[in-house]
Amino acid sequence: MLRKALSLALGAAMSVSAMAADLKPAVVYDLGGKNDGSFNFAAFTGAERFKDETGVEYRDFEIQNDAQREQALRNFARKGFNPVVAIGFSHGAAVEKVAAEFPDTQFGIVDMVVGLPNVRSILFKEHEGSYLVGLMAGMASDSKKVGFVGGMDIPLIRRFECGYKQGATAAGATEVYGNMTGNTGAAWNDPVKGGELTKSQIDRGADVVFQAAGGTGFGVLQAAADANILGIGVDSNQNGLHPGQVLTSMLKRVDVAVYNAFKDYQDGNWSTGFSVLGVAEGGVDWALDDNNASLVSADMKAAVEQAKNNIINGNLQVHDYMSDNSCPL
Repeated sequence: MLRKALSLALGAAMSVSAMAADLKPAVVYDLGGKNDGSFNFAAFTGAERFKDETGVEYRDFEIQNDAQREQALRNFARKGFNPVVAIGFSHGAAVEKVAAEFPDTQFGIVDMVVGLPNVRSILFKEHEGSYLVGLMAGMASDSKKVGFVGGMDIPLIRRFECGYKQGATAAGATEVYGNMTGNTGAAWNDPVKGGELTKSQIDRGADVVFQAAGGTGFGVLQAAADANILGIGVDSNQNGLHPGQVLTSMLKRVDVAVYNAFKDYQDGNWSTGFSVLGVAEGGVDWALDDNNASLVSADMKAAVEQAKNNIINGNLQVHDYMSDNSCPL
């Protein structure tokens, strides 16, 4: 019995050692690239943190079209990269195909579930974080009219919009305008149209606009700043893009998801299956720093922290658009 236990322990140790030995992390970004200042940039930040802390280099790839998703994942797997993390739901089919071809390579994917034994799927409760910034928007708005500009019109972005609308109306907003930028991947990288949609909402009285639009969001925040109203950033902390003009940013901790994937593999703690990260898990939050501190009142802080507590303890249910593809507000 002792011999068997020692053998199992030795085997586990060798497995951990082997995993650490073949560590060659890689990340494949979604359309818009790592300089989108938002979703992909958060992934890049997590990879950079891992490199800075461990000294381990990683490789990354910025796709230019949908056909490159599968190519990039397969190229990394063929070259022995492990783990390989794909950023964005649109990688779902490619990850499913390539992971099946390379069962000894570990893959991660953000915003999609791929049910294979060598895939880690990471999801977020974006509606919860959007509720928090919607609450702040409603409190900050003088006109009680606020706006939302999304990127590609998909259920995931409707989830942001619906959570935001629920939070804003809870804080007294009487109008929540919403526009999506488009129906293809190009919607993530069209700041000109983002600015035009924002101006249209401002013309209708909106004085706070939240964007969940990737690179398109640069145009949203710029238009808001130019009109001297408040913008709200997304995914990464975008408060510093226009200091004093960005009320806050809805943080979606894709950086933590990427960092943890690389670090877990290095430490022999890799696991597959899926996880869903919301307020309670620290997966979504709002950003406060020197760039927006003057915009956030004590009442606003108290309200948003109370909302967080209520979400965690179950006293506040934020509607999830993706549960039934509706926004009953």
